[in-house]
Amino acid sequence: MNGFFDIPSDLQHSWLGLVGLHLREALLPVLAGLVIALPLSQLCVRFRWLYPPVLWVTTVLYAIPSLAFFVVLIDYTGQTELTVMIPLTVYTLVILVPAIVDGVRSVPQETLAAATAMGFGAVRRYVQVQLPIAVPAIIAGLRVATVSSISLVSVGALIGNQGALGNLLNDATVYNRPELAWNAVLTMAVLALLVDGLLVALRLLLTPWMPRRAQSKPKAGRPDPAALALEDTAR
Repeated sequence: MNGFFDIPSDLQHSWLGLVGLHLREALLPVLAGLVIALPLSQLCVRFRWLYPPVLWVTTVLYAIPSLAFFVVLIDYTGQTELTVMIPLTVYTLVILVPAIVDGVRSVPQETLAAATAMGFGAVRRYVQVQLPIAVPAIIAGLRVATVSSISLVSVGALIGNQGALGNLLNDATVYNRPELAWNAVLTMAVLALLVDGLLVALRLLLTPWMPRRAQSKPKAGRPDPAALALEDTAR
Protein backbone atom coordinates (compact mmCIF):
# COMPACT_ATOMS: atom_id res chain seq x y z
CA MET A 1 0.00 0.00 0.00
CA ASN A 2 3.06 2.26 0.13
CA GLY A 3 2.42 5.13 -2.25
CA PHE A 4 -1.06 3.81 -3.20
CA PHE A 5 -2.68 7.17 -2.40
CA ASP A 6 0.40 9.26 -3.18
CA ILE A 7 -0.90 11.09 -6.25
CA PRO A 8 1.70 12.73 -8.57
CA SER A 9 1.66 16.53 -8.41
CA ASP A 10 1.17 16.91 -12.18
CA LEU A 11 -2.47 15.82 -11.77
CA GLN A 12 -3.15 18.82 -9.50
CA HIS A 13 -5.61 16.82 -7.41
CA SER A 14 -5.60 14.65 -4.32
CA TRP A 15 -7.07 11.16 -4.48
CA LEU A 16 -10.40 12.43 -3.14
CA GLY A 17 -10.26 15.28 -5.63
CA LEU A 18 -9.88 12.81 -8.49
CA VAL A 19 -12.79 10.75 -7.12
CA GLY A 20 -15.02 13.84 -7.04
CA LEU A 21 -13.92 14.87 -10.52
CA HIS A 22 -14.55 11.36 -11.85
CA LEU A 23 -18.07 11.26 -10.41
CA ARG A 24 -18.85 14.69 -11.85
CA GLU A 25 -17.62 13.78 -15.34
CA ALA A 26 -19.50 10.46 -15.22
CA LEU A 27 -22.82 11.39 -13.61
CA LEU A 28 -23.56 14.74 -15.27
CA PRO A 29 -23.68 13.12 -18.75
CA VAL A 30 -26.09 10.47 -17.44
CA LEU A 31 -28.32 13.19 -15.98
CA ALA A 32 -28.17 15.17 -19.23
CA GLY A 33 -28.92 12.00 -21.20
CA LEU A 34 -31.96 11.32 -19.02
CA VAL A 35 -33.27 14.86 -19.55
CA ILE A 36 -32.96 14.37 -23.32
CA ALA A 37 -34.25 10.81 -23.34
CA LEU A 38 -37.49 11.45 -21.41
CA PRO A 39 -39.21 13.75 -23.95
CA LEU A 40 -37.60 11.92 -26.89
CA SER A 41 -38.97 8.60 -25.63
CA GLN A 42 -42.44 10.08 -25.20
CA LEU A 43 -42.35 11.19 -28.84
CA CYS A 44 -41.32 7.66 -29.84
CA VAL A 45 -44.22 6.21 -27.85
CA ARG A 46 -46.71 8.70 -29.25
CA PHE A 47 -45.46 8.39 -32.85
CA ARG A 48 -44.40 4.77 -33.28
CA TRP A 49 -42.89 5.41 -36.71
CA LEU A 50 -40.31 7.68 -35.05
CA TYR A 51 -38.80 5.00 -32.80
CA PRO A 52 -36.84 2.98 -35.44
CA PRO A 53 -34.98 6.01 -36.91
CA VAL A 54 -34.25 7.41 -33.42
CA LEU A 55 -32.90 4.04 -32.33
CA TRP A 56 -30.84 3.81 -35.52
CA VAL A 57 -29.30 7.26 -35.00
CA THR A 58 -28.43 6.63 -31.34
CA THR A 59 -26.91 3.26 -32.23
CA VAL A 60 -24.76 4.80 -34.98
CA LEU A 61 -23.57 7.55 -32.61
CA TYR A 62 -22.76 4.94 -29.97
CA ALA A 63 -20.62 3.11 -32.52
CA ILE A 64 -18.38 6.17 -33.00
CA PRO A 65 -15.18 5.69 -30.94
CA SER A 66 -14.82 8.18 -28.13
CA LEU A 67 -11.40 9.26 -29.40
CA ALA A 68 -12.91 10.22 -32.76
CA PHE A 69 -15.56 12.20 -30.90
CA PHE A 70 -12.84 14.03 -28.98
CA VAL A 71 -10.97 14.92 -32.18
CA VAL A 72 -14.13 16.46 -33.68
CA LEU A 73 -15.08 18.36 -30.52
CA ILE A 74 -11.67 19.57 -29.41
CA ASP A 75 -11.64 22.39 -31.97
CA TYR A 76 -14.85 23.76 -30.45
CA THR A 77 -14.66 22.92 -26.74
CA GLY A 78 -10.89 22.57 -26.26
CA GLN A 79 -9.18 20.20 -23.86
CA THR A 80 -11.91 20.54 -21.25
CA GLU A 81 -14.33 18.38 -19.27
CA LEU A 82 -17.05 19.33 -21.75
CA THR A 83 -15.17 17.52 -24.52
CA VAL A 84 -15.40 14.34 -22.44
CA MET A 85 -18.97 14.78 -21.22
CA ILE A 86 -20.64 15.47 -24.58
CA PRO A 87 -19.79 12.03 -26.06
CA LEU A 88 -20.75 10.33 -22.79
CA THR A 89 -24.13 12.07 -22.91
CA VAL A 90 -24.68 10.87 -26.47
CA TYR A 91 -23.68 7.32 -25.53
CA THR A 92 -26.30 7.15 -22.76
CA LEU A 93 -29.13 7.70 -25.24
CA VAL A 94 -28.74 4.28 -26.87
CA ILE A 95 -29.40 2.75 -23.43
CA LEU A 96 -31.93 5.14 -21.91
CA VAL A 97 -34.26 5.68 -24.87
CA PRO A 98 -35.11 1.97 -25.36
CA ALA A 99 -35.39 1.47 -21.58
CA ILE A 100 -37.88 4.32 -21.20
CA VAL A 101 -39.85 3.41 -24.34
CA ASP A 102 -40.17 -0.23 -23.24
CA GLY A 103 -41.13 0.81 -19.71
CA VAL A 104 -43.81 3.23 -20.87
CA ARG A 105 -45.20 0.77 -23.40
CA SER A 106 -45.50 -1.87 -20.67
CA VAL A 107 -48.20 0.15 -18.89
CA PRO A 108 -51.48 -1.79 -19.23
CA GLN A 109 -54.05 -0.27 -21.56
CA GLU A 110 -56.69 -0.61 -18.84
CA THR A 111 -54.60 1.67 -16.62
CA LEU A 112 -54.29 4.27 -19.37
CA ALA A 113 -58.02 4.06 -20.07
CA ALA A 114 -58.77 4.54 -16.37
CA ALA A 115 -56.46 7.57 -16.23
CA THR A 116 -58.15 9.07 -19.28
CA ALA A 117 -61.57 8.46 -17.74
CA MET A 118 -60.38 10.33 -14.61
CA GLY A 119 -59.64 13.37 -16.76
CA PHE A 120 -55.87 12.99 -17.16
CA GLY A 121 -54.51 14.74 -20.23
CA ALA A 122 -51.63 13.31 -22.30
CA VAL A 123 -48.89 15.14 -20.38
CA ARG A 124 -50.36 14.46 -16.94
CA ARG A 125 -50.95 10.82 -17.84
CA TYR A 126 -47.32 10.48 -18.95
CA VAL A 127 -45.85 12.19 -15.88
CA GLN A 128 -48.15 10.83 -13.17
CA VAL A 129 -49.08 7.39 -14.50
CA GLN A 130 -46.77 6.06 -17.20
CA LEU A 131 -43.41 7.24 -15.82
CA PRO A 132 -44.02 6.01 -12.24
CA ILE A 133 -44.98 2.57 -13.53
CA ALA A 134 -41.98 2.61 -15.89
CA VAL A 135 -39.55 3.45 -13.04
CA PRO A 136 -38.10 -0.12 -12.79
CA ALA A 137 -37.21 -0.11 -16.51
CA ILE A 138 -35.83 3.42 -16.32
CA ILE A 139 -33.67 2.62 -13.29
CA ALA A 140 -32.41 -0.52 -15.03
CA GLY A 141 -31.31 1.63 -17.97
CA LEU A 142 -29.73 4.18 -15.65
CA ARG A 143 -27.72 1.45 -13.93
CA VAL A 144 -26.19 0.29 -17.21
CA ALA A 145 -25.60 3.84 -18.46
CA THR A 146 -24.00 4.96 -15.19
CA VAL A 147 -21.59 2.04 -14.89
CA SER A 148 -20.62 2.47 -18.54
CA SER A 149 -20.06 6.21 -18.04
CA ILE A 150 -17.88 5.67 -14.97
CA SER A 151 -15.69 3.38 -17.05
CA LEU A 152 -15.52 5.60 -20.15
CA VAL A 153 -14.47 8.76 -18.30
CA SER A 154 -10.95 7.32 -18.09
CA VAL A 155 -10.57 7.72 -21.88
CA GLY A 156 -10.41 11.48 -21.27
CA ALA A 157 -6.82 10.97 -20.13
CA LEU A 158 -5.94 11.08 -23.84
CA ILE A 159 -6.86 14.77 -24.14
CA GLY A 160 -4.95 16.79 -21.61
CA ASN A 161 -5.50 14.89 -18.36
CA GLN A 162 -9.31 15.07 -18.50
CA GLY A 163 -9.78 11.44 -17.48
CA ALA A 164 -9.99 11.98 -13.68
CA LEU A 165 -9.01 8.63 -12.16
CA GLY A 166 -8.06 7.45 -15.64
CA ASN A 167 -5.12 9.86 -15.52
CA LEU A 168 -3.53 7.55 -12.96
CA LEU A 169 -3.24 4.87 -15.64
CA ASN A 170 -1.05 7.16 -17.73
CA ASP A 171 1.03 8.24 -14.74
CA ALA A 172 1.52 4.61 -13.74
CA THR A 173 3.46 4.19 -16.99
CA VAL A 174 5.23 7.54 -16.90
CA TYR A 175 6.52 7.12 -13.34
CA ASN A 176 6.79 3.32 -13.40
CA ARG A 177 4.37 3.05 -10.50
CA PRO A 178 1.96 0.14 -11.09
CA GLU A 179 0.19 0.87 -7.80
CA LEU A 180 -1.33 3.94 -9.45
CA ALA A 181 -2.96 1.72 -12.07
CA TRP A 182 -4.32 -0.55 -9.32
CA ASN A 183 -5.62 2.54 -7.55
CA ALA A 184 -7.49 3.70 -10.66
CA VAL A 185 -8.99 0.32 -11.52
CA LEU A 186 -10.08 -0.56 -7.99
CA THR A 187 -11.46 2.90 -7.23
CA MET A 188 -13.52 2.98 -10.43
CA ALA A 189 -14.87 -0.50 -9.67
CA VAL A 190 -15.87 0.53 -6.16
CA LEU A 191 -17.50 3.73 -7.43
CA ALA A 192 -19.49 1.75 -9.99
CA LEU A 193 -20.69 -0.69 -7.32
CA LEU A 194 -21.64 2.09 -4.90
CA VAL A 195 -23.56 4.13 -7.48
CA ASP A 196 -25.29 0.98 -8.75
CA GLY A 197 -26.32 0.16 -5.19
CA LEU A 198 -27.72 3.68 -4.70
CA LEU A 199 -29.79 3.32 -7.88
CA VAL A 200 -31.19 0.00 -6.64
CA ALA A 201 -32.10 1.68 -3.34
CA LEU A 202 -33.74 4.52 -5.30
CA ARG A 203 -35.80 2.01 -7.26
CA LEU A 204 -36.99 0.38 -4.04
CA LEU A 205 -37.88 3.78 -2.60
CA LEU A 206 -39.82 4.91 -5.68
CA THR A 207 -41.67 1.62 -6.20
CA PRO A 208 -42.90 0.40 -2.80
CA TRP A 209 -45.72 -1.41 -4.62
CA MET A 210 -43.28 -3.72 -6.43
CA PRO A 211 -42.16 -7.12 -5.11
CA ARG A 212 -38.63 -6.92 -3.71
CA ARG A 213 -37.52 -9.83 -5.91
CA ALA A 214 -37.91 -9.39 -9.64
CA GLN A 215 -38.71 -13.09 -10.12
CA SER A 216 -41.49 -13.20 -7.57
CA LYS A 217 -45.05 -12.85 -8.82
CA PRO A 218 -47.96 -11.17 -7.04
CA LYS A 219 -50.02 -13.67 -5.10
CA ALA A 220 -53.66 -14.26 -5.90
CA GLY A 221 -55.83 -11.54 -4.50
CA ARG A 222 -52.97 -9.04 -4.27
CA PRO A 223 -53.75 -5.69 -5.97
CA ASP A 224 -52.16 -5.01 -9.34
CA PRO A 225 -49.09 -2.70 -8.94
CA ALA A 226 -50.17 -0.61 -11.92
CA ALA A 227 -53.56 -0.06 -10.35
CA LEU A 228 -51.95 0.92 -7.06
CA ALA A 229 -49.67 3.43 -8.79
CA LEU A 230 -52.64 4.98 -10.60
CA GLU A 231 -54.58 5.14 -7.33
CA ASP A 232 -51.66 6.94 -5.66
CA THR A 233 -51.48 9.57 -8.39
CA ALA A 234 -55.19 10.28 -8.05
CA ARG A 235 -54.86 11.15 -4.33
